[in-house]
Amino acid sequence: MQQFREDGFLVIASGGFYANRSGPTDSKILTSSALRDMNKVVFTVFTPSLMFASLAKMVTLSDVISWWFMPVNIGITFVVGGTLGWIACKILKPPQHFRGMIIAFCSAGNLGNLLLIIVPAVCDEDGNPFGKDRSHCRSRGLSYSSLSMALGGLFIWTHTYSLMQKAGKMYHKMQSKSIQCPADSDEEHLAQGDDHVKIGNGEATYADEEAPLPVSAKLTEHNEENQLVSHVMVSPVHIFRESDLSEMQEAPLLSCESGIANKGIWTNLKETVHQVVEELMAPPTVSAILGFVVGLVPWLKSLVIGDGAPLRVIQESLQLMGNGTIPCITLILGGNLTQGLRKSVLKRAVIITIVCIRFVIMPLIGMAVVHAAYGVGFLPHDPLYRYVLMMQFALPPAMNIGTMAQLFDVGQEECSVIFLWTYLIAAIALTTWSTIFMSILS
Repeated sequence: MQQFREDGFLVIASGGFYANRSGPTDSKILTSSALRDMNKVVFTVFTPSLMFASLAKMVTLSDVISWWFMPVNIGITFVVGGTLGWIACKILKPPQHFRGMIIAFCSAGNLGNLLLIIVPAVCDEDGNPFGKDRSHCRSRGLSYSSLSMALGGLFIWTHTYSLMQKAGKMYHKMQSKSIQCPADSDEEHLAQGDDHVKIGNGEATYADEEAPLPVSAKLTEHNEENQLVSHVMVSPVHIFRESDLSEMQEAPLLSCESGIANKGIWTNLKETVHQVVEELMAPPTVSAILGFVVGLVPWLKSLVIGDGAPLRVIQESLQLMGNGTIPCITLILGGNLTQGLRKSVLKRAVIITIVCIRFVIMPLIGMAVVHAAYGVGFLPHDPLYRYVLMMQFALPPAMNIGTMAQLFDVGQEECSVIFLWTYLIAAIALTTWSTIFMSILS
């Protein structure tokens, strides 16, 4: 755990340093566009490579059969965390486009990257309850962590991806409404008497002393319509003639609130199926499925895995690219943390609630779930396996949420603030809960 804290915070600090430090051209090294491009590379290249390489090598059919409770356990973390996040949104009432993000932070834990670091570090500690053979402990721990990362990736890139995608669509829809539908604000503005317009015989007079900027009367016939549209979009006060008002009265009015037309059942069903297929076709999800297939089918595994495998170059290349996932995600996290310190509209109560859910309520529920499953006989007699299951409830939020926030351009500053506090507290919380879990299992 000591090694995890030192290495992780060093890389995060490096990301924050490069995000603020200017290069030779007096520009930031990790700019917002650079972080966004790095996110796309992580999403489409690094993460799929890491998931396929880990699953194809580590997972076997016997492992999947004996470890069947792990996907159930991860599903419980998402259900319990999502329910607690939904309750928190009902109580705190954050903005609409933040609610999906808050539920994502409460439900999706860092099920891959941190476990790949924590579990081997715990095996190297003296007096651990997982056996004296450290190499065997590390091998089993990496297998558990790889399966956790793959299963967590499936949940994150389907359930959490859907939440963040909906949050992004809602946010951009709100932005487009505020730009395309200024009618309500204009009516309120005119009703208050500020710059109100008196319509007469083609003339407009104003209540205050300011008048609109003069518009050139020498408009060519073919350009008149374009300049009128440009004037309406830029000028704070619209000038209407009586003919315009009569045309507007005859035209049907459409409310901006009813932007979505009534759709049939089949149309909604088609859109839902299309959305599910689109989420399942995300690169990390596809790579996880392919990794499972290769790992579970012996003859496919013999083609890719092993020193004598004819296609071992594929596994080696993917493993090489996958090694860039953890440092890149951690650098992105550090770069985003510095951006989040500048501005945020999230209330402190939201951050405190997320911290309490992730580091207090969830670990307590995790201990109860794992203890009950072991008592019923669902779990094998392996303390390291039970340790990994309990740690899945105590992890900080998944860093891929930040990747999705940049992909959909929603709540990036708010994500950075939440990441800042959750990962600062995680240094203490993970050490505390790891000690408690090992004392229970010893």
